[in-house]
Amino acid sequence: MAKPKAPRRALESYTVKHINKTIKPGDCVLMRPSDPSKPSYVAKIDGIESDARRANVKVRVRWYYRPEESIGGRRQFHGSKEVFLSDHYDLQSADTIEGKCTVHSFKSYTKLDAVGNDDYFCRFEYNSSTGAFNPDRIAVYCKCEMPYNPDDLMVQCEGCSDWFHPTCINMTAEEAGRLDRFFCENCSTEGQKMLQNSLTTATQSDTKVNTKRRRR
Repeated sequence: MAKPKAPRRALESYTVKHINKTIKPGDCVLMRPSDPSKPSYVAKIDGIESDARRANVKVRVRWYYRPEESIGGRRQFHGSKEVFLSDHYDLQSADTIEGKCTVHSFKSYTKLDAVGNDDYFCRFEYNSSTGAFNPDRIAVYCKCEMPYNPDDLMVQCEGCSDWFHPTCINMTAEEAGRLDRFFCENCSTEGQKMLQNSLTTATQSDTKVNTKRRRR
């Protein structure tokens, strides 16, 4: 008669000896891929469990997908450090953890002074079976109407506050970097109209004043 399996117990934390890092539920980690030629997998720890001897420790993880791993594939607006929080859970050996990492919110990531090798960002949740994203719509910018890619240089119009890719406004990155102020085509046109109307009004006002003076 086979012996019943010993019950496993949940751990609040665990020190991964080969990297000398303590992990706990909620942490984000890098995990060794089955194919050595591929980059490390990114995951969020959902739980940690072990046997009674605290050996054979396993982690329940919720996988992050890279854009190229999604059904739609990588698109122009996806950042190089972008990942999607999926609905795919798995149980893995703690020995496959290669290190800890940080998955920032999109807003926090864009405010980083420097992006490290272990910094990632997430702005979508991803359904691994349907390929659907949540949210299914986000803000778009520029004449090309694309979501913001934090890897790309963009310039902001001081009139409408929209952001533009230099190539979409016939400008090189070097030229964009030297700008002190920028007005997009629409705002430049509107500004010229307002200036022209202002000059016309001022001219008409001066004419009336001069006419009155001549009558005196």
